[in-house]
Amino acid sequence: MKRRPQPRRTYSLLAVLAASPTEPTPVASRTYQLTRMYAGLRAIEQDQEPSTEDWRLCSDAVNLLETLVQHGHVQDGSGLLMDAVTALAMAGRRHRAGGAIRLDGAGILAVRAVLEDYSAALEQLPHRTMVQAHRATEVRISEIHAGKRRAHDVEVMAL
Repeated sequence: MKRRPQPRRTYSLLAVLAASPTEPTPVASRTYQLTRMYAGLRAIEQDQEPSTEDWRLCSDAVNLLETLVQHGHVQDGSGLLMDAVTALAMAGRRHRAGGAIRLDGAGILAVRAVLEDYSAALEQLPHRTMVQAHRATEVRISEIHAGKRRAHDVEVMAL
């Protein structure tokens, strides 16, 4: 039986230990993450042909916030988390069917609200909590791709 190679993780266990257990994510890291995520949303809203990377950046924010909510670190302040999941899933399916990666108006609002909630979490939660959430999210996504889905999980693509 052939083993699948383990995907490369963004953060190692050493990174978890090195991250501050009390201070929020450093400003430079927050700015980098959020700039890329908001640029992905802007591309989906406005670019002629948004890329799969744009979609992935928005999906990362949604998945990370979902992990934070599931682990009890934050609440879904906007109440739009599942709407954002659904909107991105629909955009991914549309792309797989040959269309452009696009969100409808409600989807744009939901993803934007989730990005705002994620931004607030980055500013308030300890850096270690955010790194642990990132690692947990990557494990969950790997499980989804391996076929180990939970009732609400959506696997859209290998874009």
